[in-house]
Amino acid sequence: MAVAADGARLPELASVYWRPLASDRSLVRAGRLWTLSTVAHTVPFIATAVVLGWAKPVTLPVSLILLAHAWIIPELYAARGAGVVRSRARQDSGAEHVALGLLGDLVGHDARELHASTGLVLERGRLGVWLLGEAGALLVRPAGRRVHCYCVKTTDKALPSSDRVAHLLLALREDERGFATVANLAFAGARWRVRRRVPEQAREALDAAVAVARGH
Repeated sequence: MAVAADGARLPELASVYWRPLASDRSLVRAGRLWTLSTVAHTVPFIATAVVLGWAKPVTLPVSLILLAHAWIIPELYAARGAGVVRSRARQDSGAEHVALGLLGDLVGHDARELHASTGLVLERGRLGVWLLGEAGALLVRPAGRRVHCYCVKTTDKALPSSDRVAHLLLALREDERGFATVANLAFAGARWRVRRRVPEQAREALDAAVAVARGH
């Protein structure tokens, strides 16, 4: 992802011209669509399990399998969304140390400490609170109840990890709505469901983002 010039939209928007520019309303709609999709996938399993268990108790094992499917399907979606912030092992090289220093210059003290322990950078935006990794981002919506998971990468895969994070951070700061439009939405759902699936070290960053989103 390239960085837009001051006041301009991200150039990558041209490659996704069919997508409406992200806004608070579009994010609310996307969250509702994910909820409806989850309901459509799970309710038939639950309904069938209840009917079978009530009509023929002998089919109780089948009902339990159906209920397990109803639980597993949303968990798989959440796992895919949480996977966007899984980081690769950092290279212990001079380039990585320089990139880490440059990233540190872009953020405040608290954000630097959070990145050091979690690999994610916290950034407040108009759409919510962002957590940026090297190949993806989490957007914690206002009130902290819902999280949108985005897959987004830099155009240069050879960049050190911290450089990739810094590149995404600059793109987000230049054009938040464009950033949310270009990035591919991998999951949108309840915070508790995402938190269960993110890497353990990322939970600290997610908790911090939720606290900021709630105004704590």
